[in-house]
Amino acid sequence: MDDMNPYASYLGNLDPFDVTAATAKRLDSLVKTLGTEGLKRSLGPGKWSAREILCHLADCEIAFGFRLRQTLAEDRHVMQPFDQELWARTYPGYDAHAALAVFSALRHWNLTLIKTAGPGALAKVANHPERGDMTFQTIVETMGGHDLNHLRQLETIAANAASA
Repeated sequence: MDDMNPYASYLGNLDPFDVTAATAKRLDSLVKTLGTEGLKRSLGPGKWSAREILCHLADCEIAFGFRLRQTLAEDRHVMQPFDQELWARTYPGYDAHAALAVFSALRHWNLTLIKTAGPGALAKVANHPERGDMTFQTIVETMGGHDLNHLRQLETIAANAASA
């Protein structure tokens, strides 16, 4: 696994753009499969529920979108890390369907930015204080790997709910 991009291993040989482009549809299908009760389930005690994972994905899409835009706008933009557990404190107030809608809309917007950024954008460098220098391309790869990580969690929750 790449220390600078802990999510790279989830991608394997998959194209990160293809992965990110397919995520909203996969999430929509999983939400339907899980249903109201399944969205309350988690992988185990102390783990996020399916609903909370959707909230996390919506929050991360906000952060990824900002990081992508700042990377394009500034020379060597320094990203602001965030504590996902602190952000998760607000999740009890959010609905899974609203989180999915936010994620889907923002993802569409971010994919448009990625597609139209131009060939030089992929190599543009930004700095993550905890992970070091990374390129615009690395951010896109992180998005794809992050998606796959959480999609697998949701698929496991759905499979466990179906067999319960």
